[in-house]
Amino acid sequence: MVRKLRNLALLNFIFLLLFLVACEGTVSQKPIETKQPEKEMITHIEEKIKIGFSMDTLEEERWPKDRDLFKEAVEALGAEVVIREAKGDDALQIVQAETLISEGIDLLVIVPHNAEAVATIVNKAHSAGVKVISYDRLVKNSSVDLYVSFDNELVGELQAQAITKLVPKGKYVYIGGAHTDNNAHLLKKGVFNVLQPFIDSGDIQIVYDQWTENWSPENARAYMEASLKINNNDIDAVIAANDATAGGVIEALAAQGLAGKIPVAGQDADLAAAQRIVDGTQTMTIYKPIKILAYEAARAAIKMAKGETISTDRKIYNGKLEIPSLLLPPIAVDKNNMDETIIADGFHLRDQVYRNKGE
Repeated sequence: MVRKLRNLALLNFIFLLLFLVACEGTVSQKPIETKQPEKEMITHIEEKIKIGFSMDTLEEERWPKDRDLFKEAVEALGAEVVIREAKGDDALQIVQAETLISEGIDLLVIVPHNAEAVATIVNKAHSAGVKVISYDRLVKNSSVDLYVSFDNELVGELQAQAITKLVPKGKYVYIGGAHTDNNAHLLKKGVFNVLQPFIDSGDIQIVYDQWTENWSPENARAYMEASLKINNNDIDAVIAANDATAGGVIEALAAQGLAGKIPVAGQDADLAAAQRIVDGTQTMTIYKPIKILAYEAARAAIKMAKGETISTDRKIYNGKLEIPSLLLPPIAVDKNNMDETIIADGFHLRDQVYRNKGE
């Protein structure tokens, strides 16, 4: 038994020696080159920032310009923009904004139709982690993150200053904008900042004062017709909240043979208003370089979408909070500085403004 175990051990030893010899031969061969795995080429494609732009309307002359300039600015800064127009419908604007948020926009820019009604959009955007910028018009009673506009109170002050220089005493008509638009309230505040001392002294009387629903020229014309009727055409000056309403006012004056005889102020620098100023039927307008507005809004939107902070030196109370605000300076324009402002900036072409007047 012992001998068998010894023989078995000897056989195992011989097999082990043979295995080691075989292994040594293998190891002595040229070593197998182990090829290091090539590093994969990883191309990181950063998704573009997507900005949602919710617009009240494109009906008035200026808004298609804002749309196009804002789109141009956003794309020039390397982002993309999705634009929706609500056609002056509060419910539609809310639905459109909700859709933009659900589609994964990184930030929402909104031109509110109703400054109060769209506060719900701000809440829904914030719930989805999306910040909101108020463009040109302030969203009331909300925690909107930034307001980018012109100094609308100053716009009203410039209007009133221009007209009181021409008519320091007399009967004034004020045709306001839409009561639902916070800008209309800021404009009116600015106008009456200037008019109030004249009113207090008795030099100026406000004989008619009316808001204009939806900024409608037709409504403005009807209100102006009513003011002329009530006052037997005895009106000395008119301040209208924008150029569209000023156009309605001037139609009513023209029907009474008074166009060009009564000073009329507007604002927005619409082409029709610039032509009326050249014709002498509108006294002045306010030019707001919206190319600058669109670029500033686009720049702020992209920075905020990246989580960066926008520093501002102004805040506007919206009924709930003091909202950080970027407010740009407006420019008063009449026939004396038309060329060096509106035309020099390319806002309107000279041939369009002057037509065939040879000026």
